[in-house]
Amino acid sequence: MSGTKKTIVQRHKIADYLNVGTEEAPEWVLMGTGFTTLDESPGAQTESVKYVNEASSSSCVTGYETSFPFEAEHIVEEEAVDAIYMVGRNHYTGSDAEFEYCRVELWNKASGGSASATAYEARKFRVSCEVSDYSGENKQTISGNLNAVGDPVLGTFDIKSKKFTEAAA
Repeated sequence: MSGTKKTIVQRHKIADYLNVGTEEAPEWVLMGTGFTTLDESPGAQTESVKYVNEASSSSCVTGYETSFPFEAEHIVEEEAVDAIYMVGRNHYTGSDAEFEYCRVELWNKASGGSASATAYEARKFRVSCEVSDYSGENKQTISGNLNAVGDPVLGTFDIKSKKFTEAAA
């Protein structure tokens, strides 16, 4: 048995934030209380080819179709949950059903001279909000997917100031 330490990332070490404001005046709110599930499915797209001189096919990743399946109890005071509910309630489509979404790695401190003590590595996505179900016998729950629109933007997120900073190119 190896004596090497293994750090396993637990779910509470991933912080999810939804911008319920605008891109010009962001208002990032934590997607915590209310959410019972908020996962990530990278959805790698692959292409395979088998050459005539090979017995097996070769595959390569050609793109991603990322989605973030969620389920949340509808707690009106939780701004992220209520913003998602409004998309389904009002049947928003197109850009009206889109948000900025940040996934923050709380185990991965931001590095660099200008990084604050409360900044962590993060990815910012534009997502379309797909509300697929609103149900419950007692508590009402909302479920669906946040579907990535385009590529993620790498950077850092300061959990105190609630500011995303894009990584230098």
